[in-house]
Amino acid sequence: MKVEEKLALDAFKTDSESHITINHEICRTRCKAKYCLFVCPGHLYTHNEETDEMVVEYAGCLECGTCRIACIEGAINWVYPRGEFGVQYRFG
Repeated sequence: MKVEEKLALDAFKTDSESHITINHEICRTRCKAKYCLFVCPGHLYTHNEETDEMVVEYAGCLECGTCRIACIEGAINWVYPRGEFGVQYRFG
């Protein structure tokens, strides 16, 4: 079974509040590499050219924390979702 097929089995209980916040000022002024665009296994980060801001679709977060580690400028604040929310892995 391919990784994509395994990930498709996961279920998500989406919170109304994001557990990932981005400091757009740091992102705009200090971050040139934008590693979050490449390291997220869920491919949840995009760059909005019009507003020059990073956008994250937190609802599909796999809760690995890779984005926080890869953001060498410290623009991403990542915490686990509130209780009862987040990913439920279905492949054991």
